[in-house]
Amino acid sequence: MVKPRTVKPGLSFVLSSLVALSFGCEREYDLVLRNGIVIDGSGAKPFRADVAINDGRIIRVGEGQRWKAVRSIDARGLAVAPGFIDVHTHADDIAKKPFAENFIRMGVTTVVAGNCGGSALRLGEALLAIQAGGVAPNFATLIGHNTVRRAVMGTEQRAPTPDELQRMKGLVAQAMAEGAVGFSTGLQYVPGTYADRAEIAELAKAAGAAGGLYATHMRNEGTRIEEAVAEAIAVGEAAGCPVEISHLKIDSPNRWGASAMVLGLIDDARKRGVEVRADQYAYTAASAGLSIRFPAWALEGDREKIRARLDDERTWRQIKSEIKGLLAERGFEDLSWAVVASYRADPSLDGLSIKQVAAKVKGKEDADAQLEVARDMIRGGDPQMIYHFMSEDDVARIMRHPQVVVASDSDVLTTGAGVPHPRGYGNNARVLGHYVRELKVIPLEEAVRKMTSLPASQFQFADRGLVKEGYVADLVVFDPETVSDRATFEQPHQFPVGIPDVIVNGETVIEQGRDTGARPGRIVKMSPAPRPVALWVLRLPRSR
Repeated sequence: MVKPRTVKPGLSFVLSSLVALSFGCEREYDLVLRNGIVIDGSGAKPFRADVAINDGRIIRVGEGQRWKAVRSIDARGLAVAPGFIDVHTHADDIAKKPFAENFIRMGVTTVVAGNCGGSALRLGEALLAIQAGGVAPNFATLIGHNTVRRAVMGTEQRAPTPDELQRMKGLVAQAMAEGAVGFSTGLQYVPGTYADRAEIAELAKAAGAAGGLYATHMRNEGTRIEEAVAEAIAVGEAAGCPVEISHLKIDSPNRWGASAMVLGLIDDARKRGVEVRADQYAYTAASAGLSIRFPAWALEGDREKIRARLDDERTWRQIKSEIKGLLAERGFEDLSWAVVASYRADPSLDGLSIKQVAAKVKGKEDADAQLEVARDMIRGGDPQMIYHFMSEDDVARIMRHPQVVVASDSDVLTTGAGVPHPRGYGNNARVLGHYVRELKVIPLEEAVRKMTSLPASQFQFADRGLVKEGYVADLVVFDPETVSDRATFEQPHQFPVGIPDVIVNGETVIEQGRDTGARPGRIVKMSPAPRPVALWVLRLPRSR
């Protein structure tokens, strides 16, 4: 049960009341959320209040029994929170799926794409197309290192020449000028894995010079995670920009428990002035391509070169030996913990583990048969996988850290397509239901802070992330007693329950559980502090 606190009227309430009195009438608002329990995103205790909206902004927060409105939402017994900000998504194709329903129904009102080193290259054109076509959630993006490096150097495993480095820096600087909020790396993916720290730092400087941050999918998230975290922090220090460690996890069973040490490294860096944070999804499984399990050298070059290595038996024996070594280093004997999420070459394999695929295709399920199946699948095109290799204790420990935000690491999903990771449908609801209400890992107001004001602060979305007068009216209404994720690994295509209303820029996109078809989302960029509230409240009442 959410216990509300009382709230005193703010300055804008007083100012707007004076204006109303001077004109002899009470103003009329576009929308008022009535009788709700406001969880304002700051981490403060909930309080009972009504929320009034005009022109896409929150105008008043307080006792509004007499407030007039064109439309009202009765939020009695429900929580009213800022719209959730998902800073780690792969929603780069949102123009093709503009309603982004899997995000919207989780209460996500702003998505940040361009993560893990992958983004549009011509960012300005991409943002214009998204805005022109209209989308339901707000959209922001990073510029991806893999995208930039591939454009300049292809997928060659070498250091850039001075000219190539300057060209890459120019592309990053151009993207920042066109609206990127930072620079991202995917250092377990080709070609980013071929870059050294000096290259990454130079490119991050181009983003930092424009006020952006550095977001990194690190080189290692288990066996050598200390080195990976140290590199991320060193890049941020060299570039003079904040660091966002993507989807923080411990992905090797023989390193479970190392999250305590990793969080200590983040704390130490913050104490000496490096602005380091991380994001996390609320599951013990990850998702990536199958190729991430292969040694990086085997993936250099175009598809034909990769296939030639796989077809050459002598080279394949070397590749297979290195894969076995990498698995053993992490505490695995085979790939039975890897499940196919989506394989375009043969969708009948979706949802099967590599062990099950080996049994179906090869008639065997031992480790060698599993690796042979992996080779065949890479030949047919890199399938998307789900990897079950994390512990609940690490997930909970990371979630408790005050500088870790909630983020899904999801694409814009198409209902019924493949067997994707359930995080794309349930991540936020899972935190609120499973980890807050059931396990009590963190308090409700802290969970909301991790989804709202904390990511807004890190990504410099200055007028979002709080239920506060003058802020953009991105809001979500949910029931703390019933909100739950329904998506499972076996049946992921299920929307959460307990989130009846979602508002983006003052317009309802989910109303009483139904999508309205509205596409009020905007391109979000790094922004200065919000304008003084008084500029928003001193407006004539509408004629009736």
